[in-house]
Amino acid sequence: MLAPLPAFAQGKVEAHYEASLAGIAVGRGTWGIEISDDFYSASAQGATAGLLKAFSGGTGSGSVQGRIVNGALVPAAYTATVNSKKSETIKINLAGGAVKDFAIVPEPPVDADRIVVTEAHKKGVVDPMTSSLVKVAGNGEVLGPDACRGGSSVFDGRLRYDLKLDFKRMETVKADKGYHGPAVVCAIYFTPVAGYIADRPVIKYLTAERRMEIVLVPIAGTRVLVPFRLTIPTPFGPAVLEATQFNTVALPPRVAKTQ
Repeated sequence: MLAPLPAFAQGKVEAHYEASLAGIAVGRGTWGIEISDDFYSASAQGATAGLLKAFSGGTGSGSVQGRIVNGALVPAAYTATVNSKKSETIKINLAGGAVKDFAIVPEPPVDADRIVVTEAHKKGVVDPMTSSLVKVAGNGEVLGPDACRGGSSVFDGRLRYDLKLDFKRMETVKADKGYHGPAVVCAIYFTPVAGYIADRPVIKYLTAERRMEIVLVPIAGTRVLVPFRLTIPTPFGPAVLEATQFNTVALPPRVAKTQ
C-alpha cells in the first residue's frame, strides 16, 4: 500500500538574475533553491558581464545544504568559489548553528589589522546564502511586515557580521519570465562584528548606509521568501541585483511505502 506522508510545505525556485551598476549591466547569474519538509539546498552560479567583463572577467559559484529544524533553516555545509585573476574556495561546515570548521584555499596571509574572529563569534551563525532565505514563522500571511522583523548573524569564512531587516512597503514585481505578483520590501542594515579591517572605506560605507533595501517574494508552497531584487546605493550610482526570470512551483508531498 502507498500512504502519503503529511502535506508539509515544499517548493523550489529556478531564477536568473542580472547585476547592474548605474544602469549598466556588470554581471549575470542563476540560482536554484529547493525546500522540503525537513531539508533545503541552494546553488548559484554567476559571471561578470558587459563593461565589467571587458576589464576583469570572472566567475563564481556557491552552494549550501541544511536541515529545517523547528521551522528554522540550519545550514550544514557551505561552499563558495571565485575564479578571476586569482582563484579562491571557501568551505564552511556547521552544526546546530555553530561553525565546526572552515577553510580558505589558498590560505590567505594573516593581516594584523583584521579584527580577530573568536570561537564565540562562530556560534549562533548561518552562512551568507542561508542568510538570504527568510523563513516567516506562524500561520498568517507570508508576505507582510512580519517578514522584515528578523535578521541574521552571518559568517562567510572571513567576516562575521549581522544583517537586520526593517519593513518599508509592499509592491508588485514582474520578471521578464515567471513571477508576477506581490512582494515585501525591507530595509537592510549591515553591522560588522569581527574579521574586518576597521579603516576600510567599504566597511565604513556599508555600516553607515541606511538606504539599502531587499525585495522578497515567496517560494511557492512554502513560508520561505527569497530576494527578487537587492539595491545598494553607491557613489557611482545604484548597484542592483534583480531577477529577470523567476520560476517557482510547489512540490507534492513525499510518498512512503508501508506494509
